[in-house]
Amino acid sequence: MKLRRFDHLVLTVKDLSRTLDFYGRVLGVPVEETRGRWVIRLGEAKFNVHRRPGEFQPAAERPVSGALDLCLELEPGEKLENAFKEVKAAGAEPVLGIVNRTGARGPMRSFYLRDPDGNLVEICSYER
Repeated sequence: MKLRRFDHLVLTVKDLSRTLDFYGRVLGVPVEETRGRWVIRLGEAKFNVHRRPGEFQPAAERPVSGALDLCLELEPGEKLENAFKEVKAAGAEPVLGIVNRTGARGPMRSFYLRDPDGNLVEICSYER
């Protein structure tokens, strides 16, 4: 078996409206509702949003809000400094400013903030 990439993951959230506002307004990611289910789109992948643990079955054995550490990559050509300024202007408080890190594809730069549930959200760029 050869696996290719993530298709989706599930965010279990305490407050749906705050979560959708954070990902939609603060991070500028498309959010949509289809047949009563909320989705946060990220390129070819997505986050399914669950409002309570085990909302849809089967589910993780212990779904909890605030337990994830996510790293989201900027589109090529987007400047990390601009993204940092945008999230601050939208009212988000970064946990850590721009730093050098190593991601899945090698050296990158990133900054960190938390979503409304306390998940750590890293925004990164593989700028050359």
